[in-house]
Amino acid sequence: MEIKKKYFEKILAGIFVIFFAGFITSCGSKSKAENNGIVTPEMEGRITLSGAFALYPLVNVWAEEFRKEYPNIRINISGGGAGKGMADVMMGAADLGMFSRDFSEAEKSRGVWWVAVTKDAVIPTISDKNPFIDQLRKEGITQKELSHIFLAEGKKTWKNSGESIMVYTRADAAGAAATWAEYLEGAGQESLKGIAVYGDPGVADAVKNDPLALGYNNVIYIYDITSGKKYPGLDVLPIDVNGNGQIDPEENFYDNLNQISDAIATGRYPAPPARELYLISNGAPKKTEVKIFLKWILTKGQAFVEDNGYIRLKAEILKAQTEKL
Repeated sequence: MEIKKKYFEKILAGIFVIFFAGFITSCGSKSKAENNGIVTPEMEGRITLSGAFALYPLVNVWAEEFRKEYPNIRINISGGGAGKGMADVMMGAADLGMFSRDFSEAEKSRGVWWVAVTKDAVIPTISDKNPFIDQLRKEGITQKELSHIFLAEGKKTWKNSGESIMVYTRADAAGAAATWAEYLEGAGQESLKGIAVYGDPGVADAVKNDPLALGYNNVIYIYDITSGKKYPGLDVLPIDVNGNGQIDPEENFYDNLNQISDAIATGRYPAPPARELYLISNGAPKKTEVKIFLKWILTKGQAFVEDNGYIRLKAEILKAQTEKL
């Protein structure tokens, strides 16, 4: 648990690129993972990943655990958003991209290849100092109200109080933003209004420090994986799914990480903004070390999913993903 906590604290501090100690090799070094097609713990190689903040914490844990079995396969990981992951992969700057939204037809036509590896959700966030927090927890907010706040022009206020809602969105090409926009009447990220902030940690910090803020974050940036509680300063604005003007018992599942994880897994939290998360490449992976890593993630690596705040995919989905390799 200390390892997971260490990585997550770095992320929340704004350190978006981590190179594991001993992972960096010279650019001119040649991968030795082929080894005549025989997979052994002594195999050497290098894997580069970039992309979605949604997957970034879990991929760091996977890499750390994977290297306990394959210590000579070096792994470099950087954040930057789903858009960066896609761009890096298609340009050959990364072996794998971390991706957190549905694929466009244009992306599919370019030959992007993917496997689903886990699931999470995007959730509306507010400051725990919001002056209307008791009312908001009781009444929640509907999809229609969220659509008006994030998509319509003009001033929006908290519960008709005259107090302006300070809306925060993502500045980077983000899977969370695209998924959130899709939930709001099928819009695109470019349609979202608000103060643009870089990265999931950036939005979380902005919301914490603004009592009138409304943003959206992936689950892992809202709840502490050690305690299961929401991070100090941050709270959730419950979604009134049935639109009856109040949060019913079956809609009240935001108190801790276990509750929201169960709601996502059972479909009580809507999808979108719940969604699968992917690792992608430019065509099917060719490097042996990449294929080994992906197979490990879809099998042994699943043991680390739930303890790190994510949702484990169903066995039949994992089997189908493994067959792609």
